[in-house]
Amino acid sequence: MATDELSSKLTRRLQIEDGAEEPVALDGDHQNGAHDKPTTASADSELGAKLQRRGDLNDGVGEHHQPSMKVFNPYTEFKEFSRKQIKDMEKMFKEYDSEKDNYIDLMELKLMMEKLGAPQTHLGLKNMIKEVDEDLDGKLSFREFLLIFRKAAAGELAEDSGLHVLARLSEIDVSTEGVKGAKSFFEAKVHAINESSRFETEIRQEQEEKKRQAEERKQRQAAFKELKSAFK
Repeated sequence: MATDELSSKLTRRLQIEDGAEEPVALDGDHQNGAHDKPTTASADSELGAKLQRRGDLNDGVGEHHQPSMKVFNPYTEFKEFSRKQIKDMEKMFKEYDSEKDNYIDLMELKLMMEKLGAPQTHLGLKNMIKEVDEDLDGKLSFREFLLIFRKAAAGELAEDSGLHVLARLSEIDVSTEGVKGAKSFFEAKVHAINESSRFETEIRQEQEEKKRQAEERKQRQAAFKELKSAFK
């Protein structure tokens, strides 16, 4: 009942604002106003906020906020790394993303560094995140995690920094297979010119490996059936 009344008031006020209807004073409003104020204060406040928002949008002051639809593809953005390297990094990222929210927060990074045998102070952990935290949300997305290895491969990390230690102890070699020991990311980009063909080659190799494994399973099943029939 209260919802219907609020909806009716909202519609009427919008019509008055647009000039479609003239405001009309009712005697009952003056007689019962004292009784209505306590129960309609919050509704009027909400209605006023909606009207103000609508007015701002009409005047071009407010903005319509829509969620970003940008899709992150690590294989196309980080072409200096092979598919195997990126998959190894993704495996490591997911291993320490204990909350499974696609982020590594400060506590999860703390656990990671402890397991790698290089524990950091609270301030050290915050500085590690800050160095690659492009969206300033205080945690690491998978893309920001990959930036660590990009910077490590490009020689952009101080040797005594926590991120350099993380990249070195991760057992993911980004200096030989990926950028061939490039001293800077710009040199690595030169090496990445032929990455598209290598990318296709790696996909074919993965498909061939899956076919080989499927064939081996088929052969094992056939051998098992043959052995089973021999004992009947």
